[in-house]
Amino acid sequence: MSVMIPFEEGERGLDWLALTEALAAGHLLPKATVEDVFLYRDDNTLLNRSAWIKGMGLAVKCATIFPANKAAGKPMIGGAVNLFSDDDGALEAIVDFHLVTKWKTAGDSLLAARRLARPDSRKILIVGAGTVGRSLHAAYSAAFPAAQFTVWNRSRAGAEAFQAELPDVAIATDLEAAVRAADIITSATMSTDPLIKGAWLQPGQHVDLIGAYRPDMREVDDEALLRARVFVDNMHTTVGHIGELKIPIAAGVISEGHVIADYYDPDAFNRTNEDEITLFKNGGGAHLDLMVSRYILDEWKAR
Repeated sequence: MSVMIPFEEGERGLDWLALTEALAAGHLLPKATVEDVFLYRDDNTLLNRSAWIKGMGLAVKCATIFPANKAAGKPMIGGAVNLFSDDDGALEAIVDFHLVTKWKTAGDSLLAARRLARPDSRKILIVGAGTVGRSLHAAYSAAFPAAQFTVWNRSRAGAEAFQAELPDVAIATDLEAAVRAADIITSATMSTDPLIKGAWLQPGQHVDLIGAYRPDMREVDDEALLRARVFVDNMHTTVGHIGELKIPIAAGVISEGHVIADYYDPDAFNRTNEDEITLFKNGGGAHLDLMVSRYILDEWKAR
């Protein structure tokens, strides 16, 4: 019999570090079969993402992204996640879309940071004061409890609203200075033109890129990619789909081989010295929705 898992009840008892361990374990199972369908109309997007992992099950996630809704006071994103049994295909759970997305998005980046960022990182810059930025604050706080957070946002009002909810966060007005001063830069914007310049990056930094999800979106420039050791969560769902990598590869700036590893190659997914710059592209993907939904359902059952 399937269950409905709402946001607040489903979130109770979840743990960011435990989630990253679940994601790591999920990537030790047979590689996921993943198929994505993206439909675009003007600035609006329909995502249909499906995944099947032997030993874990199947998930289908449907999401709509209508950016103009924000100005009208409506939710920008809507959708649902359906989780099916690997044994008999039965529907096991319908999990709140926003719950899965929150924990998947920030948890994906946190797993990378736990492997790539310097363990002594203390200064974390959040670029973009939206909902994802708030989740990133929670996730990174779990792994870097002594961190000092700063937020930069295009609008001062957005940054002030962020700070009102999270008083320990300082507001940056100069993005270049904030990037130069950070140990970890985590960016979640809707930018199509690169905001973060490679010339600003410093030895030992870790850059975490979340916002770009369309073929025309980028958050960093070519120089940032060239100066960094680049990693992704999944080669299949990022390299040929997201502008952050697709555009510079098509232009011949970098090759696909410039991307060192994804989560299915854990031995290569690491920092090799304190001075290198690491860069992670969080591309999401239905396989991660499946892993996170399974983690949420397991915790739900345990309670």
